[in-house]
Amino acid sequence: MTSNIVAAQAFFEACETGQGAAGIAPFAHADATFSAQAGAIAEIATLADYAEWMKALLGILPDGAYELTAFAEDLPRQTVVAAAVFTGTHTASGGPVPATGQAAQSDYVYVIRFTDGKVSHMTKVWNDGWALKQLGWA
Repeated sequence: MTSNIVAAQAFFEACETGQGAAGIAPFAHADATFSAQAGAIAEIATLADYAEWMKALLGILPDGAYELTAFAEDLPRQTVVAAAVFTGTHTASGGPVPATGQAAQSDYVYVIRFTDGKVSHMTKVWNDGWALKQLGWA
């Protein structure tokens, strides 16, 4: 196992369990960028801001969890790809509407690029419309 995939696993766990920017800091460059073609997160440009968004999301969906379905490394491209299914129920206050009690089960993929052993960019591939509709937010 390479150091990039080990760092990617630790980064993924920190991000997906809502540890925020502080939690991903050991595994990512301070200026790491973020991109997504999903309306709910399209304006987020830094990885630290995305990690904070995930932290806030897990405050609204306190039972939020993921099931990892694939995790692979592309050595020549210094990239790790993680595929997972997120589940969560909107039971806490906050978010775009009052708690709906509705649950989402949403597939997503992270494409995690490395520079000098740390995450330098991440792209999230996600159908946010599907997830938001399941939660009763759209």
